[in-house]
Amino acid sequence: MVNPGYRHFKGEDWIDPTPPPKDLPPVDEVGCTGAPLKSASFFIGSQCKEYNEDFMLCKNESRDPKHCLKEGRKVTRCAVDALQKIQSQCLGEFRAHWQCLDDKNQEYGRCRDQETPLNACLFKAFGWKKDIPDAPTNKPQIHERIPLTR
Repeated sequence: MVNPGYRHFKGEDWIDPTPPPKDLPPVDEVGCTGAPLKSASFFIGSQCKEYNEDFMLCKNESRDPKHCLKEGRKVTRCAVDALQKIQSQCLGEFRAHWQCLDDKNQEYGRCRDQETPLNACLFKAFGWKKDIPDAPTNKPQIHERIPLTR
C-alpha cells in the first residue's frame, strides 16, 4: 500500500538502521502516544526543566545532531521517570485525563473535569503544581478558573 502523497515510501514504518555511537549510554524510548504526553506535559516540563534547558543551550552551540545526543538522552530519561511517577501514584486520574484528551481532539478546555483531579493527585503525592509558562501573574491559571458554563 502506498501512502497518498508519499509515493516514495513503501507504506511501512521506516527505521534508521544506523546504530548510535558506542559511547552513548542506552536509554529506552518514552513509549507513549501524544495524549498521555500532552496530559503530563506541564509536569514533565517543570520536573525536567534543567535538562531541557541544557539540551536547548547545547542545540544552540552546534547544528550537528550528534553534538547533543547525551543531553537529549537525559531529557528522555527524565520524562520517562516523571511518567513512571505519575502512573505509580495517580494512574486512574492520569488515564481519565489522557483518554479525555484523546477523545476530545487534544483540547485541554474540554477535559477540565478530568484535569482537576489529576492536578490535585499530583500535588498531594509529589507537591507538583501545574504552572503554565508566561501566564499572567495577576490572574488565576486558566485551568484554575471557574468555567462560566458547563
